[in-house]
Amino acid sequence: MILQQGRPQDCADRTARELAVYDLLDRLEIPYARVDHAPAETMEVCAAIDEVLNCHICKNLFLCNRQQTAFYLLMMPGDKPFKTKELSAQIGSSRLSFAPPEKMVEYLGLYPGSVSVLGLMNDSEHRVQLLVDQDLFRDEYIGCHPCVNTSSLKLRRTDIFETFLTAVKHSYLSVELHGE
Repeated sequence: MILQQGRPQDCADRTARELAVYDLLDRLEIPYARVDHAPAETMEVCAAIDEVLNCHICKNLFLCNRQQTAFYLLMMPGDKPFKTKELSAQIGSSRLSFAPPEKMVEYLGLYPGSVSVLGLMNDSEHRVQLLVDQDLFRDEYIGCHPCVNTSSLKLRRTDIFETFLTAVKHSYLSVELHGE
C-alpha cells in the first residue's frame, strides 16, 4: 500500500461512484491523500490501512428504527464497541438495528463494506441523519472510504464537517458513546 495524493491517474478500473467522490472533493477544493488496497471488510484490515494513512478509519454503521422510517449513519472510532441502547437513548429512537442493505443502496448509493460519510452526497432527499461520536472531533484527520472499500482517504476533519456537509446540505448530531 502506497500513500498517494489526490485522485488516481488511471481511472479506467474505477467505479462511477468512486469517481463521483473524487469529482466532488476536487470541485470543493478539499485535499485528500489516498491509499488503494484489497477490500477492507473488517476493522482489523482497516488497522493496517490506518498506519499508511497515519489516521484512523471511522467505523460507519447504517442504522434504522424498528419501523424503518428513520435512518441514521453513525460515525465512530473503529476501536470503540457499539451499544444500541446507549445511542437509542440519546437520539430518542427506540429499537435501533442495522438497516437493510437495499435501503443503503437506495439512500446512499452504497453497498455493505463501503459505508462512508461521503455517501451522503447521494442522499439528495435527506433521508439519512448523520450521527457523529464526539471522540472523532479530537483528531485533525479522519479516514474513510470513497464509496468503495478498495480505497481509503485521509481527509481533514474540518473539510468533512464544514465544507463537504455544507455542500451536500447535510447536518450532523454529535453523540457521546462510551461503548460500555
